[in-house]
Amino acid sequence: MSIATRIDNGILTLTFDRLDRKNAITAAMYQTLADALRSAETDPAVRVIVIEGKPEIFTAGNDLEDFMKRPPTSGEGGAPAPVFQFLYAISEASKPVVASVSGAAVGIGTTLLLHCDLVYASETAKLTLPFTQLGLCPEAASSLLLPRLVGYQRAAEKLLLGEPFSAREAFEIGLVTKVLPLPELDAHVQAQAAKLAALPASSLRETKRLMKGGDAAAVKRQMAEEASVFGRMLVAPEAKEAFTAFFEKRKPDFSKFQ
Repeated sequence: MSIATRIDNGILTLTFDRLDRKNAITAAMYQTLADALRSAETDPAVRVIVIEGKPEIFTAGNDLEDFMKRPPTSGEGGAPAPVFQFLYAISEASKPVVASVSGAAVGIGTTLLLHCDLVYASETAKLTLPFTQLGLCPEAASSLLLPRLVGYQRAAEKLLLGEPFSAREAFEIGLVTKVLPLPELDAHVQAQAAKLAALPASSLRETKRLMKGGDAAAVKRQMAEEASVFGRMLVAPEAKEAFTAFFEKRKPDFSKFQ
């Protein structure tokens, strides 16, 4: 399964648990995450959701081999692909979502943070949005939310160049709530989650709704547009070159594409 789940004292913890593959996310893992988030909406035992990786790495993003075998197109009956089910579920979560990030957070490992309410990162965290390097476009409404959060030029640097940036920089631009030494990260996240779990659930839901409600429709529209463009670009020559180069362990050559 590679997603470990547990509920303790009102806290649902979802853990990327595939360290041998750098916590790379498969379609099955996305489905597990989506199902868990949807179930949490109506489960009175869940008051707060924590998403975490391992001390060594948060997630390397999509498992590219699985991604190519199971591209994110509509499933049976036109249902969204598991990755999009997960993104809609996390963006629409009414209960507080807390992220605990250490090590690399690649692609969706960074964009999912835009939908979390609190994001705590260790000093070892390194965030990356390498969509253009793969011949693709952003997802998770990051093309809307990141410029709103950090300003257009800072967002452009992250999304156009796709270069890694540190937890400290992520904190400075407002993407991360607090940066901690790695040995302190888990205890701090659990303590903050416990504080949330002890508060009135209805107050948390309504406060979150009021803060995010005005953006809900725009986020959903942006996700749909990104998904459409993403699907088109996924079968374009640039993406094919990027993925081929990845598997051949060489640098891609985009010079022949306009």
